[in-house]
Amino acid sequence: MKPNHLYLTLLITFLCTSVSAQFRKYSNEFLNIGAGARGLAMGSAQVASVADGTAGYWNPAGLTGVRDNSQINLMHAEYFAGIGKYDYASIAFPTAENKRTIAVTGLRFAVDDIMNTLFLVEPDGSINYNNIQAFSSADYAFIFSYAQKLKETEKKKVNFGLNAKVIHRSVGKFAKAWGFGLDAGIQIHSGNWQFGIAGRDITTTFNAWSFTFTEREKEVLYLTNNEIPVKSTELTAPRLVLGVARDFKLGQKTSLLAELNADLTFDGKRNTVISADPVSVDPKLGLELNINNAFFLRAGINNFQKALSDGDTVNQKKVWIYQPSAGAGFKIGNVTVDYAFTNLANQSNPLFTHIFSLRLDLVANKNEN
Repeated sequence: MKPNHLYLTLLITFLCTSVSAQFRKYSNEFLNIGAGARGLAMGSAQVASVADGTAGYWNPAGLTGVRDNSQINLMHAEYFAGIGKYDYASIAFPTAENKRTIAVTGLRFAVDDIMNTLFLVEPDGSINYNNIQAFSSADYAFIFSYAQKLKETEKKKVNFGLNAKVIHRSVGKFAKAWGFGLDAGIQIHSGNWQFGIAGRDITTTFNAWSFTFTEREKEVLYLTNNEIPVKSTELTAPRLVLGVARDFKLGQKTSLLAELNADLTFDGKRNTVISADPVSVDPKLGLELNINNAFFLRAGINNFQKALSDGDTVNQKKVWIYQPSAGAGFKIGNVTVDYAFTNLANQSNPLFTHIFSLRLDLVANKNEN
């Protein structure tokens, strides 16, 4: 069996054997936000075309696009008027012959200054604001990636990548979780066409939760009819992202990249374009106009859902809503700056977010001996 066929077979086998277990929907959702303003501006349609350090997030096979020099990617975003903060950083190292790449990625999503009001009310019924304490809820992921070229000719390129990710989640001093999972991906380039497959959580990703409460805290939870949590394990179902992209030459120095992705989940019906049990499909579409490989304009659309119409007073009429995005980028030497403008709500009540990211190619000093 050819190596690329073997890797594809193993990827699909992992997915099929994992789906039979029981999973919790929307587990580790912070891992589905995205990485890099380029990908977010293109509606998160990246699995086929991504070829920089952010591929450690989107599709590890794309890390083979990091050539000659190491590369750093950074991004910061704030959601819901700064309540939620999201940070991303990665560094990728290509080997001397550019056939393999390793990368390390870090993600953090956190909500800080959450008020703990467990002891707001004193035993005598009086309110004591001095008893309020703040805590944070934070999610972390550390992704270790490996990518390799399986085939490279003038007409065809085949790349494979693998991720091992460690997850840590904490809710103040009350709850903590550690988890582990694997991702895998393939990219195939043929002429102006690009194809990608990314399997996320292919062996299922687990989070082992533990909880710590004092006896006094347990008493307050009991008296207020709250359930006292115990140790538990949370499983994340596999998902498969399929992508196809094509590069259209518009001129000697101008081109247009169009990419379509289909995000397949296997944990039952979701509010997506194709909603079935056990498979649901969420499409994503992205465009990128490349001018002289120095200036970029981008647009995308994703997250199609059915929702109640805002003008329906009887809550019976449902309409399709979607999440549009747009952005731009420019490249000067070894520095690339990207911007994305995304909409986190429906069209009548949008919550816009501005996102910036930085890519730095660590070019070696040619004057060094």
